[in-house]
Amino acid sequence: MAKKVSTKSSKSSKSVKKQVLFVKRRGSYVPVSDIAWFMYLPFVMYLGFSWFIGLNHTSDYGLAILWILPNWVAAAVIMTWIAKKTS
Repeated sequence: MAKKVSTKSSKSSKSVKKQVLFVKRRGSYVPVSDIAWFMYLPFVMYLGFSWFIGLNHTSDYGLAILWILPNWVAAAVIMTWIAKKTS
């Protein structure tokens, strides 16, 4: 899906096509292109890595949650920011 954005300058006007990667639906952003789906891969790998580190390198589940939760919140905030910028 391409979205036309018109920009005006003092000499001429031209149209610039902006590729939309995400669409906002019910407060979240849904990927609509293959590139957007591939952008999720590093975040899913990071979530799995933080889950693994949290459970295997802490002494109990309370400390694991204290490790996993901030990492997942940070990843969600970053991914939402990226999706908002490219929608």
